[in-house]
Amino acid sequence: MLPWVYWLQPILILLSSVFWTWGENCPATCLCPDPHTVDCSGRGLTRLPEEIPLDVRRLLLADNWIPRIPSDFLVLYSDLVYLDLRNNSLSYIEPGTLSTSSRLVFLDLGSNNLTEIPKGTFGESRSLIKLRLGNNPYLSMVSEDAFLGLTSLRELELERNALSTLKVEALSQLPSLRVVRLEGNPWVCNCNFTNLFEWLMENHHKLPNALDVGDSVRNMRQ
Repeated sequence: MLPWVYWLQPILILLSSVFWTWGENCPATCLCPDPHTVDCSGRGLTRLPEEIPLDVRRLLLADNWIPRIPSDFLVLYSDLVYLDLRNNSLSYIEPGTLSTSSRLVFLDLGSNNLTEIPKGTFGESRSLIKLRLGNNPYLSMVSEDAFLGLTSLRELELERNALSTLKVEALSQLPSLRVVRLEGNPWVCNCNFTNLFEWLMENHHKLPNALDVGDSVRNMRQ
């Protein structure tokens, strides 16, 4: 046996032990492509899977039928930085689900059944950088303090919802905002829209689909 094989053997044994433990901890209906990723996308789930490893960092739950997230979920999974819940059956996010101690950087709640985003929904999660809320066909109300405390948020998606109005404070309280998507909403042109319209004109560089938003503004219902 070659000399280098002797020192390589313990490393291989250690690695095989790590991978074996990692595979054992993976939820039965999911895939775990690496030690910190759990992929449960498209599994027909009607609730969050059990036995998710506590050190998970990327949790993929898209294309299921999950109706709710327990309010203590991110307390249990404090290392989670990436959560994909798009295309599920979520109609409400309990206030406090996210907190100031959350490490979440990316959250996708697009293509669900959300109806409103009240104050406190995101619990002043200061680590959140990208938030997707688009394609919620029943989402008609966003509180002016819905995003209060999200000081690191750079990208916000609110496209193709049922928003007829949006208070400008909901956006102006985001100091790090670089991209916002608002196209495809049934905006109503009234006195309440004036401030938002002015904000849109001043921050048009933050709108990746500025032309679409402009068309929406021009076609507003009176």
